[in-house]
Amino acid sequence: MPDEDLVFKALADPTRRFLLDLLYARDGRTLTELESEVDMTRFGVMKHLKLLEEAGLVVSRKEGREKRHFLNPVPIRQIHDRWIDKYTEQHVSSLLDLKAELESEEPDS
Repeated sequence: MPDEDLVFKALADPTRRFLLDLLYARDGRTLTELESEVDMTRFGVMKHLKLLEEAGLVVSRKEGREKRHFLNPVPIRQIHDRWIDKYTEQHVSSLLDLKAELESEEPDS
């Protein structure tokens, strides 16, 4: 299992989240394709991809002269199962429903 701290660090940056969104939309993009979607240097994109790979969120595969990048959603799912899912249990949902209902009521004039 990838180190959770690396996954959280990778997901903390909006550019890296955007790169993950791009790979989600169309997997197997090259560095050139990803670079064309962001306003930064090729080197900057390479640094972000390296961190995403270290976190296990991106897997790269060499195909001929090109290196293709693929999304690996497993670490995100593991984070979800460990840190998010337990907080969305029924009692938390019920409290959120109650809060929304109370906030939607008109105050008495």
